[in-house]
Amino acid sequence: MLTIDDFARRVWPDQRSVVTIGAYDGLHTGHRTVIDHVKAVARDRSAKSVIVTFDRHPASLVRPESAPRLLTDQHQKLELLAETEVDAVAIVRFDEAQAAESPDDFVRRVLVNSLGVAAIVVGEDFHFGRGRAGNVTLMRTLGTELDFTVVPHELVTGGDMIISSTAIRRAIADGDIARANEWLGRTYELRGIVGDGDKRGRTIGFPTANVEVSSAMCIPGDGVYAAWYERDSGPRAGTVYPAAVNIGRRPTFYENQPVSVIEAHVLDNGPAEHQPLDLYGESARLRFAARLRGERKFSGLDELRAQLALDIEAARRSLV
Repeated sequence: MLTIDDFARRVWPDQRSVVTIGAYDGLHTGHRTVIDHVKAVARDRSAKSVIVTFDRHPASLVRPESAPRLLTDQHQKLELLAETEVDAVAIVRFDEAQAAESPDDFVRRVLVNSLGVAAIVVGEDFHFGRGRAGNVTLMRTLGTELDFTVVPHELVTGGDMIISSTAIRRAIADGDIARANEWLGRTYELRGIVGDGDKRGRTIGFPTANVEVSSAMCIPGDGVYAAWYERDSGPRAGTVYPAAVNIGRRPTFYENQPVSVIEAHVLDNGPAEHQPLDLYGESARLRFAARLRGERKFSGLDELRAQLALDIEAARRSLV
């Protein structure tokens, strides 16, 4: 997959392109349907298939106080985009200058002059450019002037709801991992670094890896989850284990924990099972398969240990 970030020249002097534009956070099943449409139109026109996206979510600059939590960081998004087998991904640097650019200028500079656009595939709710002033009507007007067509694409639904990044974020925040995974078309994944934590899990027989995730990411609602834990660095990078993951403020031990923490108890780690793996400082990937229960405050360590044993068995059953 070609990655484009320089729009000062024509990328393919003798060939045109079919594009779609968006943040593409999460690259969910609705996004993939649009991308499949782009590829089909490109084949019909002997053109290049291109996804135009941004180096950050535009809302993080335009309205940072209400910017959405991310479903994918930039690195993961590019990995997922590569899996779609489009010809190219054009990454627009979203800075103050870009935020101020008019929709008309953006279309001329990026889509026409650089990508040689022949067709643009967009959903019914498409908006872009300064003040979100660009829309399907404007695109059609510009297409008549600049020799490209606008190909509408119906919004994709899941049950009685439109599949969108916003709807998936809401499901994840509510702990509805099953629905989020259905709409994503894969298990929801978080990436982070294993920090020291307070090592309390070791003292009660359930050692955990405290996975520190960027605050920009969408974190599942407090509770216990069955997940796959992948070591993402170190000599055993790529090794995957089943895990029981607790997300929460640990009310059994703390009265006013300010933020939720992510603690993964790795299962079935071979001969060393029930012994803590040396995971500190490694990067990790957590892929959430199912929500097992909500967070609870326990009366003491005995009750907590009994429930953790039940959680582990429930996680094993969920991950078969």
